[in-house]
Amino acid sequence: MVTNNRHCEERSDEAIHLKKEIMEKEHYFDWAATSPADEDILKEALEETLECWGNPSSTHAVGKKARELFEAARTRAAKALGVKPETVFFTSGGTESDQIPLLSVLAKPMKGTVLVSSIEHPAIREQADALKNCGWNVIQIPSDSDGIIQPEAVTSLITNDTVLICIMAVNNETGVIQPIYDIADAITKACEGKRRPKFHVDCVQAAGKINLNLSYKGIDSAALSSHKICGPRGIGILYLKDAIEPFLRGGGQEKGLRSGTENVFGAVAFSKCLERYFNKQNPSDADRTCRFVQKLSELPGCTIVPPGRLEKPSLFSPYVVQAAFKNIPGNVMLRALDAKGFSISTGSACSAKKNKRPVLEAMHVDPKLRENAVRFSFGPHTTDKAVEDLLSAVKEVNMAFNQ
Repeated sequence: MVTNNRHCEERSDEAIHLKKEIMEKEHYFDWAATSPADEDILKEALEETLECWGNPSSTHAVGKKARELFEAARTRAAKALGVKPETVFFTSGGTESDQIPLLSVLAKPMKGTVLVSSIEHPAIREQADALKNCGWNVIQIPSDSDGIIQPEAVTSLITNDTVLICIMAVNNETGVIQPIYDIADAITKACEGKRRPKFHVDCVQAAGKINLNLSYKGIDSAALSSHKICGPRGIGILYLKDAIEPFLRGGGQEKGLRSGTENVFGAVAFSKCLERYFNKQNPSDADRTCRFVQKLSELPGCTIVPPGRLEKPSLFSPYVVQAAFKNIPGNVMLRALDAKGFSISTGSACSAKKNKRPVLEAMHVDPKLRENAVRFSFGPHTTDKAVEDLLSAVKEVNMAFNQ
């Protein structure tokens, strides 16, 4: 009887744990930081790589088998992205994919100018500051009050020695969609008859969230990250239209662009995630987010950041929403919702410990709003019920501080 009771208790504990795990995923609203993994894809990729466990750079049969699996992943990823396999390079993640084009300018014999938008992720912003310390002229491209980089703001800063321009496709804090194709055209037109700078696009928050055309004629490189699109951490892709001179060198993997033993498991899993999620958005997600934003804006003391989102919802990703609540600092709202079982953030996970909001500063958002701003981010598995639950929880917290 004791054994049976113990067995029942163990099964009960397992059921409670499983229910808690399901609830955590349902009430997870920090997809912009990382996405819950697609378990079927990861298990399938693991099984395949357990069979092909060799080093892909080895020339024996075991290595060749791993190489075939790795190159099949490249081909699959390229097909999903709509680009040629030879333009797809696997990296350790979005940060490295952003930094390879930036670091490549250090291989040039003469220093010049790099243009970086004022609302970039730290992966770009911090590396650009490092280039400045190396003697490069780094200029920030200002955004408007909605956080949008206008094409004319870019072209007005291009000089004869400009070698690289970096602008993200979707901002990770506000969800604003940048007009990257218009910007690409404007750069080409402005540089007609002379050397054109390379145009790099951070697509980490855009992949799987908005339709992307990486093969667009004015885009020279783009960064993507697996764990933002239901894949594993530690694997990314750099799309590179034309070859560049690598600054960091080593064993020569990935055509010498990114040395280091290849992450076969990551490449296989990421390619399958791209196949399943890239450019396959659900139109109803946008409608749901519009309703969520509208209901949030009706709460006493709530300000949507930027406010222009209410009038121009199509200019923003339906998967990232930022709002500030009067009398509630962002970290307080985060903790209050966490206590209720809801996961949100106060901005980029990479900057969370610094308590700074450079993106909002660049948009000239009021300091108090910056302090109180929080980010709600969604994914393809977010349900309508979960969003309604979140809204109810936010109302409760807001009421406690703004009665």
